Formats: sequence, C-alpha cells, structure tokens
Amino acid sequence: MDSSPVPRARWLASPWGRGTAVVLAGAVPALTFPAPSWWWLAFLALVPWLLLVRSAPTYRRAALDGWLGGTGFMLAVHHWLLPNLHVFILVLALLLGALWAPWGLLVRALLGGAPGAGRCAAALVLVPSGWMMVELVRSWEYLGGPWGLLGASQWQVPPALRLASIGGVWLVSLLIVVVNTALAELLACPQARLPAVAGLLVCALAGTAVWFWAPVPRPAGTVRIAVVQPGLTGTPTERLARSEELTRSVAGRGVRLVVWGESSLYQDPADHPALAARLAALSRRTGAMLLVNADAPRNGGPGIYKSAELIGPAGPTGDRYAKMRLVPFGEYIPLRSVLGWATKVGKAAATDRIRGPHPVVMPVAAAGGLRIGPLVCFESAFPDMSRHLARSGARVVVAQSSTSTFQESWAPGQHASLGALRAAETWRPMVHATLTGVSAVYGPRGERLGARLGTDRSAAAVYDLPLAAGTSPYVRFGDWAVHGALGALVLAGAYVGIRALGRRPAGDGGLSERPATAPR
Repeated sequence: MDSSPVPRARWLASPWGRGTAVVLAGAVPALTFPAPSWWWLAFLALVPWLLLVRSAPTYRRAALDGWLGGTGFMLAVHHWLLPNLHVFILVLALLLGALWAPWGLLVRALLGGAPGAGRCAAALVLVPSGWMMVELVRSWEYLGGPWGLLGASQWQVPPALRLASIGGVWLVSLLIVVVNTALAELLACPQARLPAVAGLLVCALAGTAVWFWAPVPRPAGTVRIAVVQPGLTGTPTERLARSEELTRSVAGRGVRLVVWGESSLYQDPADHPALAARLAALSRRTGAMLLVNADAPRNGGPGIYKSAELIGPAGPTGDRYAKMRLVPFGEYIPLRSVLGWATKVGKAAATDRIRGPHPVVMPVAAAGGLRIGPLVCFESAFPDMSRHLARSGARVVVAQSSTSTFQESWAPGQHASLGALRAAETWRPMVHATLTGVSAVYGPRGERLGARLGTDRSAAAVYDLPLAAGTSPYVRFGDWAVHGALGALVLAGAYVGIRALGRRPAGDGGLSERPATAPR
C-alpha cells in the first residue's frame, strides 16, 4: 500500500490540478469587496497564492501561476459583467491576468527554495512593490481602470481611511501586501521568522502612528444637499417625472443642491428650451440648484456626451462637465475595427461616446458660491481625478452614476464604497448619486453620513454635508507611495545587474564562458 504522506502534493503536481488551485487562490481577494465586504480577509487573502507561486518548480511555472492567479482575480472582481460580455470576459481576464506573470517571477525569485533572512527581508519590500506596479498598469483607463484595487477593500475601516489620506489607496494596498508576504514567510520559511515578525511590527506601528498623529481636516461649516434616486421607472419620460416628483418633496427643507444620477436626462437642456424651463421652475420651487446629467448629443451634433449640468432658477448656468474617462466596451469599444465583434457576443457599446476635454469646478450660487467638482460614474474609481478637483478648489466632490444594468449584482455596492476612499484621500465630502442605487454620502474623513439608498429604493434623501478646510497630505504630495515602490524595484534591479556583471569571467571581455586559453 502506498504510504506517501503527501497526496496533496501529487495533486498539485498535475498541471490541471495546480492551475485550478492557482485560479481559485487568485479569486479569494474578491471576497473582501462588497457585497461580502470581508475586509479583514484582505490581510491574508494572498497567502495561498503566494505559497503556490513560491513552490513553483521552475520560473516558467511561476510566471504561469502569476498569470492564472491574476486571471482568477480579474474574473472574480468583474464577475458581474458576465451577463453583458459573456465569453468575452474570459478574454479580458486572460489579457489582464498576464500582468501578474512578472509578479510571479518576482515571488519565485525572492521566496522560492530556502531563502535566507536577507532575501526574505527584501521580499517584504519588493513583492508589495511588484504588486503595486500591476495595480498601477491595470488602472490605465484603456485597460479597464482601477476597479478592485486591494486597498479599496478597506473603505469602511477608519485607520485605513486615515492611511489613505497620507498616501492614497496605493499606500493601503502596499501595507496589505506586506502583511500577506510576512504571513507567507512565517508559514513557509522558518528561517525568515525574524524579518517576517519585524515586517508585521513595522506595519502595526506605522498604522498606529498614522492613526494617532496624522493630520485631520478642520471643520468648515455644513451645506444641505439632497440626492434623488428615481429607481427602476421604465421609460426616460417616466424617470424624469419621478425625479421631478422626488425633487419637489425636498422643497422648504433648506436644501441648496439637488443631485440627480447619471443619464437622468436623454435630452440636453441647453438645446431644448422647454426642458430647460421645466427644470428652472423646479429649481425655483425648491430654492436649490440642480445638478443633472444628460446622455445626449450637444448642439444638435452627431456625437453623444455624458454631461453633468448645473441648473439654476433661470435655467442652465453654462457650467457643465463632460465625462472624460469612458468605460471600455460599455461606452466605447477600443479598436472598434478589430474588436467590434464584441457587440455580437455581449451587450457592448453600439455607439462610442465622446470624451470631454477637461475637468470642471462649478460654483453653486444657492450655496454661497460653494465649489463642487463633478465626476461621472466610472471616474470615481480614479484617485487622481478627485485629487485634481480638490487641488483646483472643489469643496465637494460629486459622482453621478447609473448601475441599473447590474442591479442584482455586487457592482452597485462596490461602486458606492469607492466614495469613502475618495473623500478620505482629499478631505472633501463625497456625494455618490445614482439612478437606481446604491447612493451614498461620505464626510471628509471617509465616514458614511446618514442612510444609503439601496437598489430597492425610489426616494430623495437629505444630508447635512460637513465641509472641511485644509489640504490632505495625499492631495499635497500625490502618489509618493507608487513612486517609492517603483524606486525600490529599480534599485533592486540595478543591484542584481551589478552583481551579475561582477560574476562574469574575465575571458573574452566577459562575453563568453570559454576559458581564456583554449587547449590545443
């Protein structure tokens, strides 16, 4: 009888068995985001994946394990796109998952075999830095944007939000991967106990120091705003009627700004006088200005913009912002001549939307000239956009969204959670208003204000929004955590290159491994 004590190792020795294990391990971190919101899991979610990659028998296999794990992660965090993209989501996941192949090589090089204390200490810096580079590259808008950044899983954890005010969501991601790397070392590398424990202590001390001594925003008054969420109302005409009804319900309550969701209008008020007059009357009745959103052509042209527009008692004020970063395949198809077939296998964009030219900060006259910075839907995922608005003088950041296509999925909750990170990063309150839920409002420290409007609600909610003075360290210093990670990788690469050059034999100028004098 076979008395082998490691049947599991035999199963992992199978290419299919190992591949399945790596895909599943890569998918685990998706449980840290809403709807499950198991934020605590983030600090050990990468450990199974790290252990599998470090045990790869070859570097080629380690790269494949990185790729397959990345594919599992991308499939899990974007699973709600399956009804729309069908089989094409697998193609996208495989393309994006390939970004983790170099990370797999890095993990294998630093943690593979029996690494010494020095290599394990280096891994605590370089493995998180490599992960950061993957997050940075996939955050490019043309590759899908920063959906599912690991640090965003901590949106409801006050110490993590304080950390985000220092270095953005990037710094939170770095700390999470450091902890995961240290735990993997403790499990697999007994000789790494000292650097692993030291790494965990440094993370704990850094988090404690930030919580107690990091600067916080200074209170600077309040403003009353309302969010209108009409819900699943059917036709655009019915949606407009329901939005008007809900807006009228906040009259007499001291509201200064009413925010409607993305695509709340399918006509541009600037081009339709009757609609503009109708909205202006609504503004006069409530005593508030309206921030609406039109998914429509502009000036009768053929192109369609998604525009945030401010409406006052006299009609459109002329302050408008057109969405700059569009959702790949949802609002346009990259390289349509090549990838246009995606419309035949899923619900990809039949018509490309047109990008807006630049960010806009709008003064709200009804609120004493309060300056707001609008974003549209997907743009609330980008830390640099809200940071730019804060630097440009916005006192409130407003995101107008519509996730009705994904109403029964995890997407609405996860999208709403991003507002907490953007508020904490910028020290600016964040309003996330949607057509069908989830709508939410956050204070300048990322704290949630009042009740969220879930996907089962058709309602108007009024919030007393606390304003803040001061500039957060993240707004002032930017993506220094990303630059530090890149610098660490560059220095490590230079060190490895210098050592490799030093080990070259002298013969043939170091370009050949033959001895200097060959025998006759």
